[in-house]
Amino acid sequence: MAKAKTNYTCSECGGITNKWGGQCPACGAWNTLVETVVETGSNRFSVQHQGLTQSAPVLSLADIEATDVPRFGTGIEEFDRVLGGGLVAGGVVLIGGDPGIGKSTLLLQALANLSKIKKVLYVSGEESGAQIALRAKRLAVDAKDLKLQAEIQLEKILNTLAEHKPDVAVIDSIQTVYSDALSSAPGSVAQVRECAAQLTRVAKQTGITIIMVGHVTKEGALAGPRVLEHIVDTVLYFEGDTHSSFRLVRAIKNRFGAVNELGVFAMTEKGLKGVSNPSALFLSQHDNPVPGACVMVTQEGTRPLLVEIQALVDTSHLPNARRLSVGLEQNRLAMLLAVIHRHAGVAAFDQDVFINAVGGVKITEPAADLAVLLAIHSSMRSKPLPRGLVVFGEVGLAGEIRPAPRGQERLREAAKLGFSIALIPKSNAPKQKIEGLTIIAVERIDEALNRVREHE
Repeated sequence: MAKAKTNYTCSECGGITNKWGGQCPACGAWNTLVETVVETGSNRFSVQHQGLTQSAPVLSLADIEATDVPRFGTGIEEFDRVLGGGLVAGGVVLIGGDPGIGKSTLLLQALANLSKIKKVLYVSGEESGAQIALRAKRLAVDAKDLKLQAEIQLEKILNTLAEHKPDVAVIDSIQTVYSDALSSAPGSVAQVRECAAQLTRVAKQTGITIIMVGHVTKEGALAGPRVLEHIVDTVLYFEGDTHSSFRLVRAIKNRFGAVNELGVFAMTEKGLKGVSNPSALFLSQHDNPVPGACVMVTQEGTRPLLVEIQALVDTSHLPNARRLSVGLEQNRLAMLLAVIHRHAGVAAFDQDVFINAVGGVKITEPAADLAVLLAIHSSMRSKPLPRGLVVFGEVGLAGEIRPAPRGQERLREAAKLGFSIALIPKSNAPKQKIEGLTIIAVERIDEALNRVREHE
């Protein structure tokens, strides 16, 4: 019997090469080439699905009517916020996250709510029907109208979708599904890409909303090549520590809504519950002000959040002082220390500097610069910042304080939560007074440090 022809596929990028090598020639990743059998046979797309091969007419953009996409809610307010207002008919959503963080729990709760008004189907490739029924009983959700199928073969799943015609279907997870058209194992690059493409085609042709659960690698990225994220309409990531009760759901991509939206959940005995005031999670409760703590207003999509930045500065006993940052970018910390030394005369070259964002939140925007420097300065002087102070602003290499977007919304959120003093960039100063909030507008970092000393 002749040996089947094989090639090597990269598990990171999906690149194909004829011979094995330690490094993928397409993306440069090491030890990612996996031997796969070359598929032969007729083109399944042109034979089975003639609709995909028909050419669409060429239209003028002005002749195409632009209409709003109708949405339907899941009954979970925080989940709908991340989705951009709800699910879209024919949309494909990919949810990724660490094992045990709550992906299946959230989707089971959402489907139970949707089953009262829509036809829903839960396809499980990882758990049996008895396990899911036990989870639904534990969560005390009303799931009597929820249809369930424990199946991992793609063709059987597609037949079920065609027969039952649900409005919403969940595939848990895409890495367990395999197609008979391919001989590679489930979870391989070819299988993940093929199954996701076939499910997406069905969603677009029939209007079924499909939600796929994706595994993540040890680095935190979605398993399989990045093409999986390009195929779908919306990509959501679960964040948070499995040892903590709080979970963050962040939108990375959304063709039907805003990206970088954030949903905050608390894991309880009855499943995931939305948190209406997430700022309370990221603020430490101190009876008295403590040195090294500074509250900032960060913007996550359309939602302003108040987060406490903590700094600890201590004398270093090593030749090279340590710089450690949790929840903030490490390289930016080194840059900010150079700026405060050059333009404010505060030297920390012989000090260990540790920075932490309370609550496990990750802050990527540069508006946290001013809060980081004030927290470091407070810890070095062992003097707390004024009570009720909130800050935001980007610090440039020349020592200037640059404005942050949506400054008015940040200030209104701080005033609503009882803060009385706001140290902000001059360009963000409001034209009208905000009740209960004293505005201190500054232009440079040395001016900001001086104004803080005046209010101590």
